Amino acid sequence: MRKTQLILALSASVLLGACATTPSSGPMGFFLTSAGPGDGANLGGLVGADAHCQKLATSAGAGSRTWRAYLSTGWTSKTPVVNARDRIGKGPWFNAKGVLIARDVEHLHGANNLTKATALDENGSLVNGRGDTPNRHDILTGSSSDGRAFSSAPGMPEMTCGEWTKNGDGSAMTGHHDRSGLADDAWSRSWNSSHNTAGCGQQALTRTGGAGLLYCFAID
Repeated sequence: MRKTQLILALSASVLLGACATTPSSGPMGFFLTSAGPGDGANLGGLVGADAHCQKLATSAGAGSRTWRAYLSTGWTSKTPVVNARDRIGKGPWFNAKGVLIARDVEHLHGANNLTKATALDENGSLVNGRGDTPNRHDILTGSSSDGRAFSSAPGMPEMTCGEWTKNGDGSAMTGHHDRSGLADDAWSRSWNSSHNTAGCGQQALTRTGGAGLLYCFAID
């Protein structure tokens, strides 16, 4: 009797463990925008960037979910500190093909599955990276590698193009969705914190290898 009870208990434990694991596939909860709003890094602030994510998701048939742009703010003293990692939900997130990008926030900022092959746009298409023409691998984030806002300490370059409202002078932090750069180092391989743009206008973004693209995540 005790042996039978032990077997049943072990079986239940295995089943519970299986239920707790992340599914191997799921509905789209992540995408890289196929295009930016078109006004450089002037995204209309976080509200405008979120609306852009929602619009593209809707066009791809995923508008029933609530979408947020992976962006940080707080570089200026006039705006609140918002960490990108805190505004994108809990995960898991899958791309348009149902491939897992990350189980949760910690996995996303660790050994995630975000590469050029998996960082698909809302339509499930690849996005140009380094070596393609044009190169579009600079993705706007304004974030450090752990997904948080940068300090506005004296001497620090601007990180968010006026909290995503500027399309002229200034700069913003970008990441490389293809995990590739001019050198084989951590900065070049960073998906969210590689280098700053040459400016905030559309031409400046293009000049440094970008197009004003964003990462979008479903929070529900």
